[in-house]
Amino acid sequence: MIANLHLHNTLTRTKEPFVPIRQGHVGLYVCGPTVYGPIHIGNARPLVVFDVLYRLLKQRFTHVTYVRNITDIDDKIIEQAKANGEPIDDLTERTIEQFHLDARAIGCLEPDVEPRATEHVAGMILLAETLLRQGVAYEANGHVLFHVPAMPTYGRLSGRDRDEQIAGARVEVAPHKRDPADFVLWKPAAKGEPGWESPFGYGRPGWHLECSVMSAQYLGVPFDIHGGGLDLVFPHHENEIAQSCCAHGTDQLARYWLHNGFITVDGAKMSKSLGNFVTVGDVLEKVPGESFRYWMLGAHYRQPLDFSVAALRQARAGLDRLYRTLADLEEDITAPSAPPPLEVTEGLADDLNTPRAIAGLHVLANEANKATRDRDRARLKRQLLDAGRLLGLLQDNPRQWLRGTTADDDAREIETLIAQREQARAARDYRRADEIRERLKAKGIILEDGPEGTTWRRES
Repeated sequence: MIANLHLHNTLTRTKEPFVPIRQGHVGLYVCGPTVYGPIHIGNARPLVVFDVLYRLLKQRFTHVTYVRNITDIDDKIIEQAKANGEPIDDLTERTIEQFHLDARAIGCLEPDVEPRATEHVAGMILLAETLLRQGVAYEANGHVLFHVPAMPTYGRLSGRDRDEQIAGARVEVAPHKRDPADFVLWKPAAKGEPGWESPFGYGRPGWHLECSVMSAQYLGVPFDIHGGGLDLVFPHHENEIAQSCCAHGTDQLARYWLHNGFITVDGAKMSKSLGNFVTVGDVLEKVPGESFRYWMLGAHYRQPLDFSVAALRQARAGLDRLYRTLADLEEDITAPSAPPPLEVTEGLADDLNTPRAIAGLHVLANEANKATRDRDRARLKRQLLDAGRLLGLLQDNPRQWLRGTTADDDAREIETLIAQREQARAARDYRRADEIRERLKAKGIILEDGPEGTTWRRES
């Protein structure tokens, strides 16, 4: 019996059973990157969290549509392109390409739809016109702004009162605003900046408008699940709700709102000024992407998570233990694919409790290590692989994984030394054979002798 899926809804502040709006169909929208530079480890957390949710939903529902947008027009992009002395398109295309490489490296599936903001400007203009006609938006000094007091329920997602809304809005308090909390739907473009012709003048859309248009186009309004980082609750998601609900005449944009917690670095908030800004590329120079993913899933997605090199090493060691079990099972009879075991699925069904699910992987591995019958070992191997796939883990060849990210030249040297050791053993020169083993051990290479010869792996 598969447990019913329960998710913590930011909107209601409770854990609720998940019931899709349309039976068998699920719509999931997650805010994607603003492409002016490589993604950092904080950006990576929602990628991994909602990738696990996507995998879980695909296992349980017939039709799942996962939409993750790309913001490819923004003030930060314009500033970075100027600083680089390059066209904006060159910056965004290069950054998008690197983003895709990083997402794949940490085991994320591609979304079903990946819309770009620049491809949906016409829809953004139409949405701004709709809000103007309804009287909840107004034009001022070349801008179109949403009038927050026109939305009586504004603030219900974040739980912020009126003073907190103004203090935390991070919006310019300009003289042309009717209310300090009003936010931009459309802004004029300065000379030489990118923009589009519109009924309000030459300009570009505000950030919040983008996600309202793209989610509505691909999922409709309302849709099932909207996800993102905790930093997006206010003002971004709050503003999305306001403009979408007013434009579509509904009290809901999404039925469930999910937000992941922040990542700190050695206990401090990540910041370039503090010198602790860590990109995904930085991490991938130290450990494989799957180790980073395992580390991230070792904490519940709603909890804060602290990054350190020591924590990465611990994650690699935990993943090594699982791969070692798979390597030991590699020659066993292959069992047919089966649903992942309850130890894992029940954990994920409980608001994506990935620490519980990972603990379930280790329970399976321990059971497999103790099993003696071929059919039991084959079954446990299959379950471990299927459960790992649900988490986006154990995707590599076990023996290759245990060898680590060894360069080709290093690998050739290791294989040569192993061959020399085999020759020494055949000649009963055990002293020489032991010397080679110890030499490799000093390099962090562990040899394992078995019926089919000697294999090697990196020391955990």
